[in-house]
Amino acid sequence: MKGNFAGPPILKDEVRTATCIWKMKNGKATGPDNIAAEQIKALDEFGINKITELLDEIYETGEIPKEMLKSIFIALPKKDGATECELHRTSISLMSQVTKILLRIVMTRVRNKIRPEIGDTQCC
Repeated sequence: MKGNFAGPPILKDEVRTATCIWKMKNGKATGPDNIAAEQIKALDEFGINKITELLDEIYETGEIPKEMLKSIFIALPKKDGATECELHRTSISLMSQVTKILLRIVMTRVRNKIRPEIGDTQCC
């Protein structure tokens, strides 16, 4: 699927902001790509550059790698030993850290685009 829209390239500052390195919590479960927040933090500026290149290519082409589209869903039992579906809570979804960064950038861009269109009496 090719992108049929033109938009500005993804900037390093957008990746830095979306990555929120200072907010990423250590010890959290990884997504299907097995990339932990600690690994992204350790890469520092090199990681920001590489993630920016990858996300800019995805944004430009509209093609997201299959690995980034996968999520792992974990059902949480309401009681110990639950075996029936109705005895589980809504599940947790584990997704790629890089996918989360891309989604944050896209959401920020959309919000910035629609915010001027929302009236004072409307909620955003």
